[in-house]
Amino acid sequence: MNSRPLIEIRDLQKVYRFGEVEVPALRSVTLDVAAGEFLSIMGPSGSGKSTLFHILGGLMPATRGSVRVAGRDVTRMSDADRTNLRKTVVGFVFQKYNLLPTLSARDNIAIARHIAGKPLDSDPWFDNVLELLGIRQRLDHKPRALSGGEQQRIAIARAIVNRPAILLADEPTGNLDTENSNIVLGVLRDLNEQLGQTILMITHNPEAAAYGHRTVLMRDGRIVT
Repeated sequence: MNSRPLIEIRDLQKVYRFGEVEVPALRSVTLDVAAGEFLSIMGPSGSGKSTLFHILGGLMPATRGSVRVAGRDVTRMSDADRTNLRKTVVGFVFQKYNLLPTLSARDNIAIARHIAGKPLDSDPWFDNVLELLGIRQRLDHKPRALSGGEQQRIAIARAIVNRPAILLADEPTGNLDTENSNIVLGVLRDLNEQLGQTILMITHNPEAAAYGHRTVLMRDGRIVT
């Protein structure tokens, strides 16, 4: 049995340059995440959490170090390979739902399938996702007719409809009230426990972080615990 972590981050560094000024965002971050793990990442603003996610998801280059996902080093991928990574390997959920207001919930989800070159219908995985998220009856509604919690569940469905190995959730409850936050966090937990989805979640809320298997704390670009 292969016990190698799904995600292997080694000595990861990121420095932003503004003219002659250098601002370190990540300072020698090393971290392993197992397949099927639900990892919560906490830390104050400016601690490097989102930068870590952007590098892991192939959205920005690293300055130094490596990030291996299923054995492949994201930091050494071509632009085309990083694009493919975002299509098929990594799904994103953000604080803002980023749904297209003129499209129905179904069509917002279908966009992700279309980009990956796959049809939406007749997919048992999609049926499982709909049931688990409790959104089957809301697919024909446009975002303006949905609550914040429903919109975020649609965004989660869009992020995982292509069965990515990893779901990156950046403050997924940041725009939600307590009731809807608990619903969305429960959905993430169910995705992890019932479908085996590997999840990395950024949050400022200790109660939200407790939904994960373990919590990593970042400060000043470093993992401190």
